[in-house]
Amino acid sequence: MSEQLRRILVVDDEENARIALSKILVHEGYEVASASNGFEALNYLRGKEVELIITDIHMPEMNGLAFLRELNRSHPASKVIMITAYGEVESYIEAMNLGAFEYINKPIKVDELKKIIRKIFKES
Repeated sequence: MSEQLRRILVVDDEENARIALSKILVHEGYEVASASNGFEALNYLRGKEVELIITDIHMPEMNGLAFLRELNRSHPASKVIMITAYGEVESYIEAMNLGAFEYINKPIKVDELKKIIRKIFKES
C-alpha cells in the first residue's frame, strides 16, 4: 500500500459516533470508510484494503469481538483498535488475546487516539 494512503475503517452502530470519528480522522488526512456493523464491515473489506480498523465492541447482529474473530480468519494482518463505552475487563482480555492493537474507552480522547494511530502507522 502506498506510503501516502492511510485508509481507516470505522465500525460503530451509533451513527453520530461513527460520523464524528470519521470527521476527525479525515481532518487528520486519512482516507476513511465506515460501517454500521461487523457484517457491513466484512462486506466492505471483500473489495478494499485498509490499514487500520477502529471498531466498537457493543453492536447488534455481530459484536466487535465476533468481528475481530472473523477478521483473524479473513484479514489476519489487520490492525484493530477496539472501542467501548463499557470498559469490561473480560472484553478487554478477550480483545487483546484476539490480537487487538489497543482497547480504549468512550468517550474517546482524541489526542490519545491520534497518538495510537501514529504509532500503528509508524510500525506498518
